[in-house]
Amino acid sequence: MIKRFGYIILVLMLLVGCKAKKRATSNTKVTTVERKKGVYKPNDGIAGTKFNKSELYPLPADPGRFVKFPINSTAEYIEEFAEIAQYEMRAFGIPASITLAQGILESGSGKGQLTLKTNNHFGIKCHTGWQGEYDFHDDDAKGECFRKYNHPMFSFRDHSIFLASRSRYRFLFNYRRDDYKKWAYGLRQAGYATDKKYPQKLIALIERYDLDAYDEEVVRNGLDTVREPKEYDVFTHVIEKGDTLYGLSKKYTISVDEIMQLNNLDSTNLAIGQVINLRKAKNK
Repeated sequence: MIKRFGYIILVLMLLVGCKAKKRATSNTKVTTVERKKGVYKPNDGIAGTKFNKSELYPLPADPGRFVKFPINSTAEYIEEFAEIAQYEMRAFGIPASITLAQGILESGSGKGQLTLKTNNHFGIKCHTGWQGEYDFHDDDAKGECFRKYNHPMFSFRDHSIFLASRSRYRFLFNYRRDDYKKWAYGLRQAGYATDKKYPQKLIALIERYDLDAYDEEVVRNGLDTVREPKEYDVFTHVIEKGDTLYGLSKKYTISVDEIMQLNNLDSTNLAIGQVINLRKAKNK
């Protein structure tokens, strides 16, 4: 049964005996997540996704404010996010074990400083075209820009889209979907992390917590272990008011860098009426 994640938007009523006490939100409009089933509609999702919605984890509606999501241990982290990692595997082909291991490592099992203030579980930096919320954090350099999410589940989906839509990670999707070792070394090869021991750390986490069992379950339930080669249709799009490269990249699941390469663009600036090339996978 899929877990439902709920939110406290304005106040949480705590009943003590026969009297109710009101707990107001903080001045910074930060709420604490309440793990409760059935709070959001199961058809909530990401608008414009080109993936099979039946395979996508039903994300909650954006609460419009930052939601604290405390995790106390690695075991609790796995329990909370294993199912969404399996859904992301079915929809995008990224091993659930890799998603979980990266989340554990990058977020410090949900307890890292960056994760606590951004709900960014995968250390994804802003990069060209990012138009969402952000915060600054010292990483490879001082004060780097990192993506910020109101809820951690949006971080998991963005991680999938980030890997699936960027050309430098494309070769990973030719690996078997249950070959976590190749994926771990491939991520380092593609430049996901600068740590030379990044693959070994991922593999150690996977084997310590038996995370590959989640891959096996997805494969056992019908996911092909090898991806069918994709063919693409190239089409044109006329820029309208409000269009941005980031918005188009989300709509058509293609990275901003790839759009710029397809159109020989030197900047992200667009003009109304401008015709640009885009591409999408052919339906088979």
